[in-house]
Amino acid sequence: MASIFSKIVAGDIPSYKCAENDHFYAFLDINPLVQAHTLVIPKKETDYIFDIEDEELAAFQLFAKKVAKAIQTAFPCKKVAQVVLGLEVPHAHIHLLPINSEADVDFRKEHLKLSDEVMKDTANRILAAFEGENQ
Repeated sequence: MASIFSKIVAGDIPSYKCAENDHFYAFLDINPLVQAHTLVIPKKETDYIFDIEDEELAAFQLFAKKVAKAIQTAFPCKKVAQVVLGLEVPHAHIHLLPINSEADVDFRKEHLKLSDEVMKDTANRILAAFEGENQ
């Protein structure tokens, strides 16, 4: 059975797309810690990030780096944090979060409830920055 992330890649479940290429997809976390909290996934479903073949893992990181730069362009911050965790979805993924302090990456704190309009605007701003930097 395909993971929820594979269903997002296939278009069976809607998402707020932030970036995409032939092998990877980035979209907003629907339960964000901070605005612009983005998930980056390989389109090929692999449960554990360290089971990904070396060449694909390197490409995955380079894609995530481009997405992080787009996030920082669209939402100025001190840094974009990269977090790899999560046992609830059997599909490797990277969390990218714009941060101004380490407290911005505390997954135990209350998550934001952002409107559909804010989520669409956020994704569009990141996508525009991603496409602008990668032309």
